[in-house]
Amino acid sequence: MEKGDVLGHETMGEVVEVGSDNKALKVGDRVVIPFTISCGDCFFCKRGFFSGCERSNPNAKQAEKLWGHSPAGLFGYSHLLGGFAGGQAEYLRVPFADIGPTKIPQGLSDDQVLFLSDIFPTGYMAADFCDLKGGEAVAIWGCGPVGQFAIKSSFLLGAERVIAIDTVPERLALAEASGAVTLDFMNEDVYDWVQELTSGRGADACIDAVGTEPETRSGFDAVIDRVKVATFMGTDRPHVLRQAIQCCRNFGTVSIVGVYGGFLDKIPMGSAINRGLTFRMAQTPVQYYLPKLLNRVEIGEIDPSFVITHRASLEQGPELYKTFRDKKDGCIKVVLKP
Repeated sequence: MEKGDVLGHETMGEVVEVGSDNKALKVGDRVVIPFTISCGDCFFCKRGFFSGCERSNPNAKQAEKLWGHSPAGLFGYSHLLGGFAGGQAEYLRVPFADIGPTKIPQGLSDDQVLFLSDIFPTGYMAADFCDLKGGEAVAIWGCGPVGQFAIKSSFLLGAERVIAIDTVPERLALAEASGAVTLDFMNEDVYDWVQELTSGRGADACIDAVGTEPETRSGFDAVIDRVKVATFMGTDRPHVLRQAIQCCRNFGTVSIVGVYGGFLDKIPMGSAINRGLTFRMAQTPVQYYLPKLLNRVEIGEIDPSFVITHRASLEQGPELYKTFRDKKDGCIKVVLKP
């Protein structure tokens, strides 16, 4: 990040100006904007892998040095992925706007569709990666906004039981309201409880909705990870991923939507390979999922606004970042309106 960067990649609003070559939109359209910036015509976009777009990251060479290949550019998501200004502003410039923005039907509120820009498709993708057939037990680490949608989506796709793991009371309460069995990792041994809840077999699928910044108090290895990052001896803190691997049943699936940035240390690959685990992960190809999820909202299968706890003006944003960071005032999800 650099000084002056604009954050935010969950955006919707009204079209106020349209580029001369855009045939899909007109001024006045109400649209929701995928956080993935995609051309719609490259090798990956044509196959539905919009977050792997070959054309939308102007800083692709930087990403290639770290990752081997570059994914798509993303709104408000660092200069490694394009340096695009995000949506927490009065106006947003949208490249490839004939591919990403989706018109919203009359009768749906902004709150119902806003999260189609990122967290609903991301949580749904996490569950979709689990290849649920019906009757499975799914364990989900992290009951933040993405985790909440992973819980809802797992049930939508046929899971019989969802085990939700966190320690923040309001997050656990919201997970319970969605039908999940909850575990407070500060009070319970997660592995032992997952074993007990699955008759010793392990969860059919495990979803990492936390990524590289878990609660440091969640285990001794998490403390070591934090020390390594602080002393520049490591880039990421994969405590949750280690635990998800250990808790997954033989030939189960580990679905990763929590973000990692660099190189992960002490991953139990011996466990994964000897027990036949499948790993699925991605930045979400929102354009692939958005139409089908919009339909689920339209027919009343889900109302994504359930996750909102705070609404505020753009000017109140900096203070609410602190509120969210410090887990105060029951803050789970904030909607800012310029």
